[in-house]
Amino acid sequence: MVRGGRRVLELAERVEGLRTPEFDAAVKSLNHGDFVTAAQKAYEEAGEAEEPEGPGTPTVAINDQRIPLDCNAVLLEGDAFAELLRQIYDRPEMWDGGGM
Repeated sequence: MVRGGRRVLELAERVEGLRTPEFDAAVKSLNHGDFVTAAQKAYEEAGEAEEPEGPGTPTVAINDQRIPLDCNAVLLEGDAFAELLRQIYDRPEMWDGGGM
């Protein structure tokens, strides 16, 4: 098994229905290793110089402007996030990345 694969399988136990023979085989053989490596690189690059490990999660960018970290709570509340998107859609000129 590839490095880290055992941990992935342990974590997958927490997600109902995720552990299947196909999933286990993909983890053990690292079938998607190139995708995972590319995704990790893109994530780290999204953090730029001030966040070389990546921007953190959740992260949302709207019109190339990231929602500030102090506003991240809105990303976890479906209704609040939907309202933010509606406001930005209705008045895009108001969105400067600092919120509305």
